[in-house]
This record gives sequence, structure tokens and C-alpha cells, in this order.
Amino acid sequence: MRTPDIFIGGVGTFIPPLVSVKWAVARGLYPALDVETHELGGAAIAGDLPAPEMALRAAQQAVKRWGGSPKEFDLLLYASTWHQGPDGWPPQSYLQRYLVGGDLLALEIRQGCNGLFSAMELAASHLTAVPERTSALLVAADNYGTPLIDRWSMGPGFIGGDAASAIVLTKQPGFARLRSVCSQTITDAESLHRGDEPLFPPSITVGRTTDFSARIGQQFATRSPAAVAMADVPQWTADLVDRALTEAGIGIVDIDRVGFMNYSREVVEQRVMAMWSLPMSRSTWEYGRQIGHCGASDPILSFDHLVDGGELGPGDHMLMLGTAPGVVLSCAVVEVLESPPWAK
Repeated sequence: MRTPDIFIGGVGTFIPPLVSVKWAVARGLYPALDVETHELGGAAIAGDLPAPEMALRAAQQAVKRWGGSPKEFDLLLYASTWHQGPDGWPPQSYLQRYLVGGDLLALEIRQGCNGLFSAMELAASHLTAVPERTSALLVAADNYGTPLIDRWSMGPGFIGGDAASAIVLTKQPGFARLRSVCSQTITDAESLHRGDEPLFPPSITVGRTTDFSARIGQQFATRSPAAVAMADVPQWTADLVDRALTEAGIGIVDIDRVGFMNYSREVVEQRVMAMWSLPMSRSTWEYGRQIGHCGASDPILSFDHLVDGGELGPGDHMLMLGTAPGVVLSCAVVEVLESPPWAK
């Protein structure tokens, strides 16, 4: 999807204190052998701080940096991957009460770890559909410190980190431009993250632990159609990125930094960087390995880190990539137009 007239007005993040894998290994929470294999450093852990409260703090920062009024938004999209509060209660309502008010469309996006990519597509469409609409607030937040999921063994090659992120998309001038955003679903791989678990009753309602490693392992052990389909992921990814770059009007040589999900070194290197013969120094792996895989927040956390530290400046382009159950592949191209006032 081409998004030539969609700008980024502000970005906000909330990252709780970090805990090292050494700490986890010493307590028997993380296998010592995985330290060398995956080279992960740790994870952000929020304790009992609710995800919606983290989302509010990230959103407040984004709005402050943007400089507009929170009452100006025409759309609020809240992306999540894990439970946010009492079942049946919409977390976006928390931000409506304490920040943006109730005079706008507010929705929760359940697209797994690609939630913010989907939110970008929806927000861009929503804003361009009506001339009077100007700005949208996109947020993501998760706290995995709950029963029925183990952050230290959530899935192969990553540790679950707690965090929140927020981004203001606007038709008004901003410090960066969203050049394009694209998604693709590999439908034959649908069962990869479902495994052989029944659809009903839902696992959470019967106290069944969420273990993506076990589900994915079962699919590969049985050579399911989903496991076979995963062999096509590199080609699907290459095609998707090519489409996003074409829509942005640039080539891979114009990409200065690549932000993938906060996975292990071998996953980031083999699944992404090596595909275009890019060095790991142009990835965000070194940053992401310290905070963990923070659900849908990964791309915005990395983008904010790079902009804030001056590693992305005027004229630079960032390619954001993500994958989610479905199996869904997503990417976005962002161009920095000017250094924002808050950057170091």
C-alpha cells in the first residue's frame, strides 16, 4: 500500500526495567545452552504494571512529542498479543477515558506481533478516505508476566519482553514519512501456531498453557502442511519486501537500517539480513536482544531507539519487518525527514 501523504508526527515508548538472561539461568528459568545458541541478553519485565497503563504512558509521550491535542485524533487503534485486563473489556477504552476522549472510532487490533503494521494500513486508509480527517493514534502494549505463559520459553529463538509503544500518524507535516506498508498471509501455514490443540473450548478458558514452541514443534514433527509451507517463507518475504520498496520508490540499496522482530541472532541473520547480503550492523538486533520480543511493539521500539540516538537521520530509510501467527508477513518503509527535537 502506497502512503505518500502519511507522516509520523510523534513516537512514544515505555520500557520497564531489564532483567538479564544470566539472572534467569541462575534461577533455572532459561536453559544455559540457549545463551550461546541464541545470544539473547535479557528482557524487559514490567512486574504487575498493567499493559493498558504502559500503553497510556507511551501514548502520552507520543502526543507530547507530536505537539498536538489528544482530542484531535480521528482514530485510535490498540494492538495487543496477550490478555490486557478483565476478559470482555476493551483496553482502548482506557486510553479514551484518560487521554483522547470518546469522540472517535477506537478499535483493538488482534493481528499478533504484526498488529501495528495492520494498524498502519487501516489508519492510512481511514485518514485518506475523508479529507477532514487528519491524525490517528496507534498503540501497542503487552505484559507477559502472567500465569499460563512463560516468557522465557514462549517460542523458538526469542524471550517475551514487556513494553508499550505509540505512534502518531498524520496528514500534517511530521518528522518522518510512512512511504509504504504491506502484508501477506501464507494460508497453508495457518496451523503452525495452533498445533493440534482443539479450537473449542478456547485454551485460556480451561487453563491450558500457551506454548508456541510446543505447537510449532508438533507441526514440524508430524510434517504437517503448515511445516511444509514454511519452506516458502523466504520467497514470500523477498516478494513482500520487493513490493514495499517498489511502492516506496526506492531499492534495497537505499535502506539504511532494518528492524526485524527481537529474535535470536541466527533468526535475524538467516531469515532477513543474509537474504539481501546486509551486515548485522545495519539490523536492530543488538538493541532488541536486550529487551526481548515485545509483541507488536518491536518495530516502533527500534525505530524510536534509532531516531532518539541519532542513528537514523534526515534522508535515511528504515525497513520494518514482522511475522505473526496466520502465518502473516508484514513490512513497512519509513523515511526520516528531519531530526525531531527530542533526539539526542
